[in-house]
Formats: sequence, structure tokens, C-alpha cells
Amino acid sequence: MREVHDLTTGERPWAAGAVVLAGRGPVIAVREAAGWAVRYARYDPETDAGVELPASARVPMTVDTPFDLASLTKLFTSVAAVQQIERGTLGIDARVGAYLPDFHAAAAHDITVRQLLTHTSGLRPELPLYDCADDAERLELLRAEAPAREPGVYAYSDLNMLLLQHLLERLTGRALDVLVHDGITRPLGMTSTTFGPCPGAAATEYQRRPWAKADRGMLRGVVHDENAWALGGVAGHAGLFSTAGDLAVFCRTLLAGGSYGPARILGPDFVELLLTPPGLGFAVDQPWFMGELAGRGAAGHTGFTGTSLVLDPTTDTFLVLLANTVHPRRRAPDSRPRAAAASHLARAVIPTPSGT
Repeated sequence: MREVHDLTTGERPWAAGAVVLAGRGPVIAVREAAGWAVRYARYDPETDAGVELPASARVPMTVDTPFDLASLTKLFTSVAAVQQIERGTLGIDARVGAYLPDFHAAAAHDITVRQLLTHTSGLRPELPLYDCADDAERLELLRAEAPAREPGVYAYSDLNMLLLQHLLERLTGRALDVLVHDGITRPLGMTSTTFGPCPGAAATEYQRRPWAKADRGMLRGVVHDENAWALGGVAGHAGLFSTAGDLAVFCRTLLAGGSYGPARILGPDFVELLLTPPGLGFAVDQPWFMGELAGRGAAGHTGFTGTSLVLDPTTDTFLVLLANTVHPRRRAPDSRPRAAAASHLARAVIPTPSGT
């Protein structure tokens, strides 16, 4: 496994800080932290560099540091949806309009629950909800948003999970944060996994226009995603905070068929439904961030803030890599360290042809 220290050093490191956790079955084989949870006070566009805090004011990264999970939140929204499918209260191929008739554009185009979960609804990647005057305007934008392309073709979109959030909340009468807590994190004992605010989390971005979509300053403990922030921090596509240890429990639960100790969040058949290609919420066999774990049914996801997880049912292994790559500001995504870490894990658990 590549040393986590390497990810956080150099003139322009991949991340200010990072945590790597890898395991097989119930065994945690690697659990390391390096760098800083908080390193910079702000970003200076004139020098294109972060303005470092005094050494005494920096916060070291630890293996228990919480992170803004960004799009890893989608995995929890997806599990919450599949829980309703297992209970028979939600049809996977049902039309969204049957549950949300007031979302008239989605209803008119016969978007289905499966299409939301597989990013094949045709909806565009996002809407500028952060520029709306109030929640009523945001809701009307979502209700009126029609597919930008023919449904049925893969096109990744945050809007899929926002519509799914509204559907689940309408169906159950409970908010998404309550569904995630009661149905996933509480039974699994994931006490460090919650929607924000999360004061002790790793810092993310010094958010200023024009590189960002809002002027919010240095962010720590509040959601980085501007749309999730505009929605109050609880959104189907972003908003959760968690630690590597908690995410290891989540991975081990799914690898064990939906159970962890005495807790059961899904039955094995429904875990299989969740992880079978193309995956429901989960990406499956994607070498760009899974490296050599891809190609045999590995499933996982990445998050814009620098987070990722991969689980490999074939070898009962999992990898959690959490980093604050957007601290002090966002830049072009680079998943090569994620892929390299996954490849190291793949080589550690798969015997060579000679059996050595």
C-alpha cells in the first residue's frame, strides 16, 4: 500500500491531509493518517497558493478525523431507497410521477426510480439552487426540470438523488437525515456519521467566486457542496460527514450481505441488487478510481472533497481513502492516488500465478 504520507507532502501535495483504512473481512489491515485536517487560513489567487496558518494553529490529521463525504452521501440515499424496495413500499421500476405528481417534468417524461438510482434519467448534472431566493424557488426549479437528454443513457447527475430524496420523504413522511440515522447509522453503531454541522471535521475549501459558486470563506464542519448548503445541509447527493472507521463498518456490512453483528439493514438479495452492475447508486468496476480492484464486481464511489470507498465482494476486502483535496481550493480532480491505493490492495490479497 502506498504510504499515506506521500499523498500529503511536496510543494503541491495531492491533499493537505489524508486517512487510509483497508481491511479484509473483520480485520483492519491498514489504518493510517498523515498531514493536516486544517492547514490553511485562506487561498491567495495572486500567488495561486494557500496561505498557511502558523504551526501552532494547524490541526493535525488523525485516523478519527471526520470528513465531509460529498457524493459518498449518495450511497446512503441509495441504501435508504433499497430498504423501501425490500419492504415493498417502493417499486424499483415505478414512475417517479406516481409518488411525486407535482414534479411535473419528471412525471411527464416517465422517469423511473431505477433511472434515478442508475443515473439514466437524462437529467443534467445540477441546477443553480444556491442562487435561488428561497426554498420555494428551489423546489419549483426541481419540479420543472425536464431531462436534458433521452432517458436510458448514463449521465451522472446530482438531481437524481435530490428527486429520490423528495420521493423517500414523501413516501415515508420522514426527513432524509432521519431515514439515514434510523435505518443505517444507528443500527450499525456509526455514531460519527451524521449530516452537518460537524465542528471537528477536516477543513475543505476557501470558497470564493469565481472559482466557487458562493462566497463563504474557509469551510470547516459545514457542507462544501453549494447546493446542499443552500438546502440546509441535508441533501440526497451531499451533506453527510463521517470517519474512516464508520465507513469501514458500512463496507463490512454490505460485504456480509447487509448484516453487522446483531444489526441487519438489508437482506442479502437486496445487497446483491444494490451492487450488481450497473449498480444502484454505487459505481461498479471503474478502474479510474478502483485501480486493479476493478473488473470483478468491485463497487464504490468518490466524493468531490477527496473522499472514496471501494468494496470487493470477490475477496471480501474494502478500502476507504479520505482526503481534503479541496483545501484550500478546488482544482482539477485527480484520482490516480485512489487507483494506486486500490491496486496496492488488490495485489496484497490476490495470489500471484506462482502462488507466492
